[in-house]
Amino acid sequence: MSGKTIFIIVATVLVTIVLMNNTEEIDFWIFGIAKIPKLAILGAMFAIGFVLGVMAGRPRKQKIIVNDHSSTTAEPDDYQPKLSDEDRDYIS
Repeated sequence: MSGKTIFIIVATVLVTIVLMNNTEEIDFWIFGIAKIPKLAILGAMFAIGFVLGVMAGRPRKQKIIVNDHSSTTAEPDDYQPKLSDEDRDYIS
């Protein structure tokens, strides 16, 4: 087992222990007082933290840069073709 796997197992066990020991209801204010189990609050915060951690840990998408080489460039006046007449005849 790798260290990462052992860490995930230990973290999951600790989160489960904390959640199961906090099952009583509490008064929670969400634009009004509501009786909500502490388990639901802690579970929701853990889930939000996990999702944010996964999103922050992913590698960023690389931007693809497209170079447009379709524009024509002017040839210099002293341009000498590199193909001989024999080569041009062979290609044609």
